[in-house]
Formats: sequence, C-alpha cells, structure tokens
Amino acid sequence: MRAGVGRVLLRTRGRAFIACAAVALGLAAVAVGHAATTAAGLLKVRLGGDAQQTRIVMDLDQAASGRLVADGTTDGRAVVVLAGTSAQGDLQGVGQGLVKTWIVDQTTAGARLRMDLAPGAKIRRRFLLPPADGVDHYRYVVDVIAGPPAGATPAVATLTSATPALALKLRPEIVPARNAALTLKKVIVIDAGHGGNDPGARGAMGFEKDVNLAAARALKARLERSGRYHVVLTREADIYVPLETRVRIAQRAEADLFISLHSDSGPDASLRGASVYTLSDKASGRASRFVSRDDWFMKASLTGDRGVSDILFDLTQRATKNRSASFAQTLVTHIEGRAPLLRRSQRDAGFMVLLAPDVPAVLLEMGFVSNPDDEALLRDPQQQARLMGAVADSIDDYFNQTTRMASR
Repeated sequence: MRAGVGRVLLRTRGRAFIACAAVALGLAAVAVGHAATTAAGLLKVRLGGDAQQTRIVMDLDQAASGRLVADGTTDGRAVVVLAGTSAQGDLQGVGQGLVKTWIVDQTTAGARLRMDLAPGAKIRRRFLLPPADGVDHYRYVVDVIAGPPAGATPAVATLTSATPALALKLRPEIVPARNAALTLKKVIVIDAGHGGNDPGARGAMGFEKDVNLAAARALKARLERSGRYHVVLTREADIYVPLETRVRIAQRAEADLFISLHSDSGPDASLRGASVYTLSDKASGRASRFVSRDDWFMKASLTGDRGVSDILFDLTQRATKNRSASFAQTLVTHIEGRAPLLRRSQRDAGFMVLLAPDVPAVLLEMGFVSNPDDEALLRDPQQQARLMGAVADSIDDYFNQTTRMASR
C-alpha cells in the first residue's frame, strides 16, 4: 500500500517538475524575445583629444555591439555601425582633433557613425565600457590615431581573394560613400514662445502658448521633410523654459538660425498682421552683459586680453546682426501674400531670446490673437501650414543665398 502511494507521489512530483520546467522555459523564451526586440538607445556623442589621438564616446542606455565597416585608411571616411541601436533623429557635429566632421544616422542595421578623418588618420581600437565609477550608462568608445609622419613610407595593404566577398556582404545603406565629404545639415532652433505657467496672450479661443507650439511642430515637420535641416525645439510640450535657457539651447546646438514664434496682442481688436523682430542696437550692451556671465561667449575665452575679447565680441555680434536682418527681410518677403502683415513689418527690440551674439535670430509675431480674424487663421491647421510653409521657404532661400555668396 505504501509502495503504491509512493509511486503515485513520484508520478505527481514528476508531472509537477515537468510543468514547472515548461513554465520556466516559457518565461525564459519571453525574456529572450523581449531582449531581442529591445534596441539600445543612443543618448549622446562626445569627442575629446588632439591631433595625435582623438576619442569618440557614444553614450548608450544599454549594451550594444559595434561593427567596423571602414577604418578610414582608404579615403578618410570611417564608418562604425552599432547593431540594433536606435538613434533618435540625425546627430551631427563639427569635429575635434583628428575628426573633421561626424554624423550619426539610422539605418536598418542600427545606428551608423560616419566620420571624415584628417589625412592619414584611422580607427585604432573600439570597445564597450559598462556602467562604473559613478557612470550609470554604457559607453561605446572609438579611438582614432594619427597616420605616419610626412615622408614616411606607408605600409602596403595585402588584399586577399576574400576581401571583395566581404565587401559584397555589406548592405548598400551602410557602405561608406566615396570621394564625397560629409555634409552637415543646417541646424535650425525653433522656439515656441511661452508655455506652462506662462500662457502668453489670451484670445477668444485660448492662449497664445498653444498656438505657438502647434506652429513650431508644423514648421519642424515641414523642414525635416526636405532632409536639409537638423531641427531642435526649445520645448516640445506645454512646459515653461526660461528665456535664458532658450538662448543657451541655440548656442549649445551650434545653431545656424534661431526662430522664436509668438502671437501678438494689442488693445485695439482691429489691429492684425505678422511682424518680424531682430535685436536692436540699444540691446547690444545687454547682450554683452548676458554672455559675459560664466564666460558663455566661448570665443572671448580664447585670450586673456579683455580689449581683444571685446573686439571679437563686437565683430561677431555685428556680423550676426547683419545675417539676422538679411533673414528677416527674406522672411517678410515670403510671408507677404500668404498672411496679413503689419504696415511696419520689420522691427527691432531687446528681446532676451535674440541676445546670442553668434546665432542669427529673429522673433516672428505670427499675428494677433486679440484679432478674431487673425486668431482664426492662426488656429486653422491649413492656414497655419501655409504660413509655416512661407517660413520654411524663406529658410531655404536664406541658406541658398549664403551658399551662393560663399562660393564666389
């Protein structure tokens, strides 16, 4: 009797063990499947070093493996692909040391880092650093070293019959382009005025802050469709961003153009039309005081001679104001006929967001929310797209003009 009970218990325990094992295997499969579908995210790209060795650090939110596509010895173009890694938008920047220019974009294989290197430079090594020593994220490191000194006999590469086959295995979208320098996209910073606890002007249908944000999103989408621009928004939601922070966002992004979008208001409900502001001459002193804090104006920190620093600041600010005025004129020309304009549509003021001395900047008052007709136009998606199309066209025209002038 006891032996029979024992056999029953053994069979029961065996079935229970098999069931538990099946559940465990199922959970493991789910975990593996989840890990396989969760892509690492690229957080930031940093450069450091000099003309002898330059290090590129790619900050990641989880581990990722890299593949070397080209080390730069063939034509100065180095390419590394982080498999299964997601890059949120195109990242780019001017180089440092041995790296002249770099761009990270998204391919089906993962995040692709492309770099134009100095003559003779090449990638020496690559490795992944786990979180440690107070760093809470992974870091994929790429070290670039200088080539042999001038006059040295270069090493002769030995090609094998397997080399062409390896090249054929590379997907077309990650094979580096030959004999074409990397072209950085123009950086446009769009500032949606007000936000959060700063609602701006109030119209019959709501607050200015909402109109400004909707217009900023529409302009961003329109610019990105062209593929010519890298667009940064100072705010992407209904939050308050301090005015000084908005200026610093443009400076940190190395913006080629800064556009602050606002909606006007006035005591006379019949007043309507768009207007464009640039920095006034009277605000030059305020700009100088603003950028002197924390040595924000980096060009001024290159020398200890205060007189030279002031000259550099004045020259930079003057050139920037000229470019701002040129864009403002182009912008008014494109808006005319697509939206109402104030009689005096080009103006100047000492607005905080226009204070950056090295970033061409304008503030566009898109119309009056205190005017029923203007507010209706500003809140109509089609009319809003029409106005932002005019702004985008003016940006295209402005950079086409500067490119033609640079090529003369």
